[in-house]
Amino acid sequence: MISAKDYQYLVKAVDLAELAVEKGDQAFGSILVSEAGVILFEGHNEVSSGDHTRHPEFAIARWAANHLSENDRLKATVYTSGEHCPMCAAAHGWVGLGRIVFASSSTQLQAWSKEFGWKESPVKALPIEEVINNCIVEGPVDDLAERVKGLHQKVFN
Repeated sequence: MISAKDYQYLVKAVDLAELAVEKGDQAFGSILVSEAGVILFEGHNEVSSGDHTRHPEFAIARWAANHLSENDRLKATVYTSGEHCPMCAAAHGWVGLGRIVFASSSTQLQAWSKEFGWKESPVKALPIEEVINNCIVEGPVDDLAERVKGLHQKVFN
């Protein structure tokens, strides 16, 4: 269940996606929040550099592996503008992060991609639960997903 506090963190993640777009990058933003509600790490896509592994969710996994205990990772929550891709979901699973809350789903992104006439992604869009085991996953959130859709549309138009 997505709480009012979860919603606030999701808005922050979508704001980071908007910042990515303003910087000429793709519309993805994410934050890592501790069990106590402290934002530990935040980031946005940086794939315009040419390195298509520079996703914020992947950066969160790397940061968490180097800075948090196993227990703290498990109790943390990742809030993200878009559902993790398989690469990011695997990184999340390998470092043992906890709950994931997303504003828009991979299924929605696939539909938008077709609607906008974008080139097909080289990576299959899979639900997080098909990539990692035993993770609490919540989303999408309709009004924020619409905002994310508009950000994606800005990038490619």
